[in-house]
Amino acid sequence: MAYQTLIIEKEGQVDWLTLNRPERLNALNTTLVDELLDYFQSLYMNHDVRIVVMRGAGTAYCAGLDLKERPRSNAPTGPAAGLMSQRRISEIVMRMRRAPQPIISLVHGPACGGGFAFALASDVRIAGESARMNAAFIRIGLSACDIGVSYFLPRLVGVSVASELMLTGRFINADRAQRVGLVSEVVPDAKLTQAVRPYLDEMLRTTPLGLRLTKECLNMSVDAGSLEAAIAMEDRNQILCSQTSDFREGISAFLEKRTPHYTNN
Repeated sequence: MAYQTLIIEKEGQVDWLTLNRPERLNALNTTLVDELLDYFQSLYMNHDVRIVVMRGAGTAYCAGLDLKERPRSNAPTGPAAGLMSQRRISEIVMRMRRAPQPIISLVHGPACGGGFAFALASDVRIAGESARMNAAFIRIGLSACDIGVSYFLPRLVGVSVASELMLTGRFINADRAQRVGLVSEVVPDAKLTQAVRPYLDEMLRTTPLGLRLTKECLNMSVDAGSLEAAIAMEDRNQILCSQTSDFREGISAFLEKRTPHYTNN
């Protein structure tokens, strides 16, 4: 579909996904929610895209829900309608995690509420110096547990820091986010694109199947019921990958000290 609030720039096997409502700090309106749902759903069976870089246009990553958007005059109300609306937004982060492609978020400026959730649902986060993130929901009369934040945040930073941030709604800036392991590195905002390049280069030097199965296994292992369950998934991954011609190419390239040429076979 042709997107109104997203910009998709294709660079080989990398999609650069830009939230494009800069005049509203990329806040989530109905159209942006619909388009994010569509985009992330499209990735599941897409073997041409290997990595997604997610970012925001203008001075923000994503300021959360657009509270100034007026509901349609004939929009249904009540608990059932509210739950349906809520689930449409939370489905975005579930589709981000289902997507087999690693998602790298370049976070600058506000990443609040839903924007915070998108950053947390990404696989890797690089912060610009201006980045300020928070679980904004609790500051507007809601629970801080929303759009997967109560799942992702304690797994990334531990229960103590997650409790502090969620019970207060306070902001965490880029430097502290790096100290607690929430982001991989902090760079000047103008160098975010430059900073992500080594991640892309290194991921693209892996086999397509190996990269996809690594994300899948990491997802499963976070909630694995035992070491045996995690190792069973790891063993399955290694046997699948070892049967491919890409594995043989990877070994040859390593021994010959050259760049591998993978065919996803």
